[in-house]
Amino acid sequence: MSPSKPAATAPAAFLGLGSNQGDRAAFLRDALARLDLVPGVRLVAVSSLYATAPVGPPDQPDFLNAAAGVRTILSPGELLAACLGIEAALGRVRTERWGPRTIDLDLLLYGEVRMAEPDLELPHPRLRERAFVLQPLAEIAGQLRLEGRTIAEWAAAAGDTGVRRVAGPREWLRVPGRESPLLDQNGGLLN
Repeated sequence: MSPSKPAATAPAAFLGLGSNQGDRAAFLRDALARLDLVPGVRLVAVSSLYATAPVGPPDQPDFLNAAAGVRTILSPGELLAACLGIEAALGRVRTERWGPRTIDLDLLLYGEVRMAEPDLELPHPRLRERAFVLQPLAEIAGQLRLEGRTIAEWAAAAGDTGVRRVAGPREWLRVPGRESPLLDQNGGLLN
């Protein structure tokens, strides 16, 4: 483990990822690879890839969504800043709320932290009602408890209408003909 990578006992945080422009899966892979390069962050789990209808303005392409788990020594604000920096580096321009985007990285949960600040609310304020976030999150953190229920229970309550699994993590994280910056030779996450 690199000295800049946190130990397995560092706080766990979970992120939702989405893209509905360009090569959506490539944007998601690139965002994860960049996230894992952030000093103080170690990628430890990635969900399957899901296709979902957009929430927000009509006439935009479907999203590809996934969830990721990290261990981090960064504060919630520092982790959010790192995510916003990755979004900017990948061409995200915020022009329309819930509009099309190359990449979206949402900080969903950070350990047991509960906070409500103008730029960051934890847990994410719409987490419990979004199947496109809950389905992938339940895959990697289904037993995690939130307000008396597990993430799996929240996911079941939200249903899976409009959310379709399209590839497991080993399939979508691997790029044919190239070495993946996220997977080892056996298809496991590098960390």
